[in-house]
Amino acid sequence: MSSFIAGVHAEFTKLLTTRMWWLLAIILFVYIALIAGGLGALFGGVGSDALGGGRPGAPALGALAPLIYSFATSVGYVFPVLLGALSTTGEFRHQTLTPTFLANPRRGQVLGAKSLSTVLVGAFYGVVALAASVGVGAIVLSAFGHDAMLGEGSTWALIARAVLAMALWALIGVGLGTLVPNQVATIVIVLAFTQFVEPLLRLATSFSEPTAAVGKFLPGSASDALVGASFFTISTPGAGVLEWWQGGLVLLAYAAAFTVGGYFVSWRRDVT
Repeated sequence: MSSFIAGVHAEFTKLLTTRMWWLLAIILFVYIALIAGGLGALFGGVGSDALGGGRPGAPALGALAPLIYSFATSVGYVFPVLLGALSTTGEFRHQTLTPTFLANPRRGQVLGAKSLSTVLVGAFYGVVALAASVGVGAIVLSAFGHDAMLGEGSTWALIARAVLAMALWALIGVGLGTLVPNQVATIVIVLAFTQFVEPLLRLATSFSEPTAAVGKFLPGSASDALVGASFFTISTPGAGVLEWWQGGLVLLAYAAAFTVGGYFVSWRRDVT
């Protein structure tokens, strides 16, 4: 147990002594703040003006606050994935795994320590993203006369689930980086899948019930189900939706599959 705790401390040290984690955190905050503020103003204006001055909730959108707040995960999830992937692929690229394995030859324990440390930083990314989406979004919605819903228990439940979702995305990144240790290839896969492939798949599978039953198990769909709100779900009303706990289990299953697969494919191999 003491060696595992020492391993977690070592992995935190590796991660937090680089500029990568805080640069990604700053970009994440600015990115989500701009999206939450901009679209909050857009839909807030539509709800209060174009739809006859209705206060909370345009009829087509319902309560705006959860949708605006959910941008923290529905858009920002790529950042913890990149963090997890880069924390693992960087080990292969810079050959820092060699001294790590010399210090602790139990490779499974090393991977577990890396996973735990990255999950905690991923949860921190969730807090950063929510500070942007909730902080900016609530101000903008209130300015347009909409209820920011910060006194609702359901809003704080959404916030807690969003932090959990970001932590699980970081774990998925660790697993993917272990499975595909080439750093450039992993970055390309992450960006291509999250920005192009999966959105198209989610749209394509939303047009019929049989395909929607498959599409709801895509990682992005599972993440939206876990959080409990997403503009993407509204834009594809035919898509199936999991329960929040089912979405969490699906994300965890992806992370476990990638991590276990990566352990046997690359983590156990000679890294010198």
